[in-house]
Amino acid sequence: MGKKITAKKIVSFIPFYIMMLPGIVYIIINNYIPMSGVVLAFKRYDYKLGMYRSRFTGFDNFKFLFKTKDAFNITKNTLLYNAVFIIIGTAAAITVAIILNDITGKRIKKMCQTCILVPYLISMVVVSYIVYGFLNSQFGFINKSVLEPMGIKPVSWYSTPSYWPFILVFVNLWKNLGYNCIIYYATIVGIDRSYYEAAEIDGAGKWQQIRYITLPCLKTTIIILTLMAIGRIFYSDFGLFYQVPMNSGALIDATNTIDTYVYRGLTQMNNIGMAAAAGFYQSVVGFVLILSANQIVRKVNKESALF
Repeated sequence: MGKKITAKKIVSFIPFYIMMLPGIVYIIINNYIPMSGVVLAFKRYDYKLGMYRSRFTGFDNFKFLFKTKDAFNITKNTLLYNAVFIIIGTAAAITVAIILNDITGKRIKKMCQTCILVPYLISMVVVSYIVYGFLNSQFGFINKSVLEPMGIKPVSWYSTPSYWPFILVFVNLWKNLGYNCIIYYATIVGIDRSYYEAAEIDGAGKWQQIRYITLPCLKTTIIILTLMAIGRIFYSDFGLFYQVPMNSGALIDATNTIDTYVYRGLTQMNNIGMAAAAGFYQSVVGFVLILSANQIVRKVNKESALF
């Protein structure tokens, strides 16, 4: 039988409940109360009638979203870009974290951490302006300082869609590498050093230590971060796909995702119901994907699953 919870024990936990209270209130206000707005996905919103009195239209908003000629393109872009971001971003973050951990000397380590975090923090604020400065067809760094000295004609980056899948992948990697790298780096630092010492005594090289010690110890962190990313695979970084291409009409096919499509539709047609339907669709699909991915992980290694 379980231990009885006495009044004294409950009182002893009151400080912890008080510490939890701000977080609980924030989650309720920010995450749970807005869920009532899901009804907008099934209504034709009328400002005069309000959210609950507006006319019920069933699945008309979903039909409008997916019967459009752009439905396949925006879904494909959203999924493929996010899949590439997850794969390349994870590999790059782990690689940099391992290299950073192998650098000797606390001063050098601190310098490397700064070199990773500072560009990340800057890019979070002004990434679109930096990219524009690099890719401007007349005065951009790439055209003026790289291509022109080599005798190559300037490239009109903002009117050439074929370059943008690579540009967006690079910008996303640059923007998120610092944060993801530090998470993996913190995990590596926590690995018991005696494992590496024992491996060195047994004659294991650096690559063998990484393969048989570092990567297995990173497995749980990799799985958790990947599952969280899969849960948002139907969402996209709005700033990356809308602001970085400067909302260029010539780049729509290469940069249009579900989020940017809904935003353009909302600003042009003021269709709140369609925007709510897209958000509801993204949430349901993301929920199903993360459950499926977690179930696969449970079958392979139950201890590494989220739940």
